[in-house]
Amino acid sequence: MFIAMGKLISIQADFFRLLSYKHFAPNGAAIHPSVRTVALVGVLILLLSASANAQNDLRHFVTRSGARLMEGNKEYRFISFNIPNLHLVEDNMAFEAVNEWRFPDEFEITDALSSIKQMGGRATRMYVISICRKDGPNPIPCHVRRPGDFNEEAFRALDKVLEVANREGVRVIIPLVDNWKWWGGAEQYAEYRGKPVEAFWSDPEIISDFKKTVNYVLNRRNSYTGKLYKDDKAILAWETGNEIYSPYSWTREIAAYIKSLDTNHLVWDGFYLGNKEIQPEALDDPNIDIVSSHHYPGPNKGATEMAADIRRFHQQIAGRKVYIVGEFGFVPLAGVEKLLETVISEGLSGAMIWSLRYHNRDGGFYWHSEPASASVYNPYHFPGFPSGEAWSEIATLRLMRAKAFEISGLPAPVLQPPASPGLLPITSVAEISWQGSAGASSYDVERATKSDGPWTLVGVDVDDTWVRYRPLFSDAYAEPGSSYYYRVQAKNSAGSSQPSNVVGPIRVDGHYTVDELSDFSRSFARQGNVALVTENSRPYKEDPHRLKGNKGSWIMYRTLQPLHSASVLTFMEASQDDFEFYVSRDGKDFIRVEPKVSRFPTEVNPYGYKLPVKYELTALPPGSSFLKIAFRTEAQISRVVLHH
Repeated sequence: MFIAMGKLISIQADFFRLLSYKHFAPNGAAIHPSVRTVALVGVLILLLSASANAQNDLRHFVTRSGARLMEGNKEYRFISFNIPNLHLVEDNMAFEAVNEWRFPDEFEITDALSSIKQMGGRATRMYVISICRKDGPNPIPCHVRRPGDFNEEAFRALDKVLEVANREGVRVIIPLVDNWKWWGGAEQYAEYRGKPVEAFWSDPEIISDFKKTVNYVLNRRNSYTGKLYKDDKAILAWETGNEIYSPYSWTREIAAYIKSLDTNHLVWDGFYLGNKEIQPEALDDPNIDIVSSHHYPGPNKGATEMAADIRRFHQQIAGRKVYIVGEFGFVPLAGVEKLLETVISEGLSGAMIWSLRYHNRDGGFYWHSEPASASVYNPYHFPGFPSGEAWSEIATLRLMRAKAFEISGLPAPVLQPPASPGLLPITSVAEISWQGSAGASSYDVERATKSDGPWTLVGVDVDDTWVRYRPLFSDAYAEPGSSYYYRVQAKNSAGSSQPSNVVGPIRVDGHYTVDELSDFSRSFARQGNVALVTENSRPYKEDPHRLKGNKGSWIMYRTLQPLHSASVLTFMEASQDDFEFYVSRDGKDFIRVEPKVSRFPTEVNPYGYKLPVKYELTALPPGSSFLKIAFRTEAQISRVVLHH
């Protein structure tokens, strides 16, 4: 329910009167202090909930008045996040996945936009409308199969984004084409006409092809809401493209075309400034409403220079257009704070940091370590976790939330306990996962021998960012032969959720030892040139905990009970010489055993992914309690699971 700003001010006034005056009951008796306290708390809760509900008034389109964005008769300003995979996931990095691309489902989209809302973000910017390449296989599920041919499944995912955006009260910025190769862009449109990428900006046939996409998108009828995109108030603006290097003749034509189709929405010039000057033509074009800049200062340019660039651009704009910092990032916490303070003090309409990734429907989060930052910076995950200490995640998200409410002129609402997580189906007590809750910082796992309890706590403060694309929890103390039911609760500093759904009964078929290679505590011995590595996780399916070795080195495990089976996940480097496996009863005399070998080469490889290889050992010699894993070439071990 929307609470008007006047009502919010009235609530504030009531609150401060309660703080300031002695109150009396109708009969003249003074109200007891405890009653007054309850009243204060009630009014405070109403005040802060009003703050959350006042983030966006979706009764209005966002409009422009000179250099200001307007929502009805109120100025509209925001600090938020880019969510590049809001409508298309490029980070489905499960070990056995050979295609990292898929469309998000409603749970994931809701988690993303709910996270933005809880952090005070009134808007978010997604990535582009993708296009398939002309020749060869197209494993990426594109929005535009070829000019004029559109992928209904892809646009249904975008339909769902807009449906959820309306429900959550978060507006979306949509860039229409990319300058880069990752999702297909200007170069791919040119390919269909057999011309170089430069022709995209001037060739009439290619421009006509792109206009087909613009026309389709703006006039698409949402399959969930029945509303045309051009009539949807959850869309903040159409961006002509992402980081494009367009001559202004192209921008002028496309901006005019967008306005001819859609008089409701703003047009955002997607020209990539870098260190360039603002294009003067954009400032004079009546069809351009918003100009922006992106800031990634790198190691040789600090926060002071970044802030100076923003002030310089703002001076050049001189109040003629809305100015937004469309992207910034890969800077320490102090740099983030300086940029946000500059945006607020200079009167800019907004800024969005790169980038937020949301919960994965299969458990945990999506990850995308950034090669452009030498993989130092990873995406942010709400509400911030110790695993993100290297890029100051917890402190950065707290700062972003505080500044988001500050720029909106709203008090930051009190944090609420998270919603219940969704426990996923369980096939083994060694592989327990759940769909996380937006705003949860940890989880407790409980088990019982009956579906209605009593419940025993078996996992405390489980962090769903500690492992990536893996089962989140293993019940190492489950008794073989027993059957258990499980449930999970989400937690944050405000409290705990209601319990999740209950899954079970799950029969325990043995003990499990799971080694994620974060240290050597679960292994028995090792030899040779082996080392734990954490850096450059992108080519290794985003796994931040791995064991690197080379030919002649090995690692050994010992179990208290005889081994029943084992699985080992690995990554090959240049060579593909398979690992060798040996088992022993006494740790002295070893027998070589042959595994089942499965390889999972990726269908598209823009990041130089290493080859994932899974080894499965079954029907081991009776009594074996030692397992030696021997390197035959340079490679890395990602995960070891021992069933005993």
